[in-house]
Amino acid sequence: MAETINIAKMAERLSKGIFNEFLWGRMEHTNINWTCENPDKHQVKTHPSDVVFWYDDPYSQSRTYVNCDLKSYSKGSINTGNIREAIESLAKTLRCAEVSQEFSDRFIHQDVSPNIYGMLFVYNHDKEYDKDFSDILDKVKTEDLDIPKGSKIVVFGPEDIYWLNNVHHEIIHLRGGTGLLPERDYCKFFYPPLIRKKNVQPDRAKAATLEMLTAPWIILSYTNPKNDNKKGFIVFIRKRGYSVDDFLYLIDYLVHHHVIKSNQEVAIRILDPHPNSSPNFCKAKDQYIADYEGGEEFRKIIDAIDFGKLENVRTDFCELELSRQ
Repeated sequence: MAETINIAKMAERLSKGIFNEFLWGRMEHTNINWTCENPDKHQVKTHPSDVVFWYDDPYSQSRTYVNCDLKSYSKGSINTGNIREAIESLAKTLRCAEVSQEFSDRFIHQDVSPNIYGMLFVYNHDKEYDKDFSDILDKVKTEDLDIPKGSKIVVFGPEDIYWLNNVHHEIIHLRGGTGLLPERDYCKFFYPPLIRKKNVQPDRAKAATLEMLTAPWIILSYTNPKNDNKKGFIVFIRKRGYSVDDFLYLIDYLVHHHVIKSNQEVAIRILDPHPNSSPNFCKAKDQYIADYEGGEEFRKIIDAIDFGKLENVRTDFCELELSRQ
């Protein structure tokens, strides 16, 4: 029984650590069942909320609440049937959460405009799952899901969790090990003004959104009070750097949004770099400088970028750690 409980706790403990470092808030009440608003249609009496996270949206005045279904699955349990069943349950949960006073009283802050999303967090506790999880998602039919308008469900499979877990540990390492990052209060994730979109909550919207966590890269910005308030950025790249074009696109994005410029530190970290990633990055810098015609001063800025891999790769999660907590 104790082993079963520890397995069930794995996804909860892991998600707490990961999303805390991505600056998400976490509601106090966990593993709550609340009353279904449409029991005849949904064929259940209650809906589960394993945990509800929240963050402020950078491009609107709303606050996003993420109702999570946390799964600790063995290799054999990660299949189309189980994933489909979990997604269907989340869709029903979102439909009721939209109108449930009980859900609102437990999880929604006063005087905010809420967006309620769903997250399926599929952790492989035996570390033996070696298939492409996207193949399962491709087989799951979602057209008939009753998801409220404006809401969505995000699924993090084993590879996604591996990626996010490593980024979160690298942030901890850069803060406590190397001292490159300052304390969390001086950090926030980067949301530049976009076409027809402005960061309307720059002081409150500091967290990594679901959109950022599912994007090809995650950008953390900081202001270091111990270094004359010097501003800097850490760019975490999920792609392995197979091609020069991958880096050209990234450099262009960073230059366009004024990340790469004088008097700002920029570091790029890759989880599992391709053997040619470093040469490809150098070629991309040379090509961009030639096309940009920025001259020697611009080359110095580009060459100052700190490029490397994530140092502390995490591959598993120990049951023994859980039993001691």
